Amino acid sequence: MSFNAVRSAPDRVRLRAVLVSTFDKTGLADFARGIAAACPGVRFYSTGGTYDALAPILGESLVAVSDYTGQPEMKGGLVKTLDWRIYLGLLAEPGDADHAADLERHGAVAFDMVVANLYPFAAAASDPASGPEDLRQRIDIGGPAMIRAAAKNFLRVASVSSPSQYGAVLRELRANGGSTALASRRRWAAESFALTSRFDQAVAERLGRLSEAELAAAYGQEG
Repeated sequence: MSFNAVRSAPDRVRLRAVLVSTFDKTGLADFARGIAAACPGVRFYSTGGTYDALAPILGESLVAVSDYTGQPEMKGGLVKTLDWRIYLGLLAEPGDADHAADLERHGAVAFDMVVANLYPFAAAASDPASGPEDLRQRIDIGGPAMIRAAAKNFLRVASVSSPSQYGAVLRELRANGGSTALASRRRWAAESFALTSRFDQAVAERLGRLSEAELAAAYGQEG
């Protein structure tokens, strides 16, 4: 297998399409308003409860991910963003003619920013009352996948993975005509990988401590 080598990447990338899917919605409404004000014409793509929270704020500039992909969400929200067109739009690299052709052929949106955070696994892991099923349900799949894809392609995509970053992101957008800088995207990418690393480590450690007795009690297994 050979890897594509990108030799040139833009410094400034103007926001035109933002993918939003968050569990923690702290500050999200104001953040979305700020992005919309700093980036005229930007469109947002969102899922489930995040879509419901943003719809009254963003109106026609908000698109449901299920409408974009043509695939309904799996019951319980288990599958919302794990879709070819989503990841084509996240991983298509700047200046790659084949990637550009793929985007056009599939009618895919090239996302310039992902705003996502993760299920509260650490809170469940630290709660003595949490059983195996409480833990299992809080293992996030789509969130880490989106965050990692955006972070990998920091050459073009900004990965915003915590409400604590919203203020800095908005300041950059306002100061630079609705665009992000390569150095900032690299920094946010590093922070995103640190987040997903901590999440996976917490999952590995807590599942590793589950006993056979706990599993039997949770899932009705007989000895």
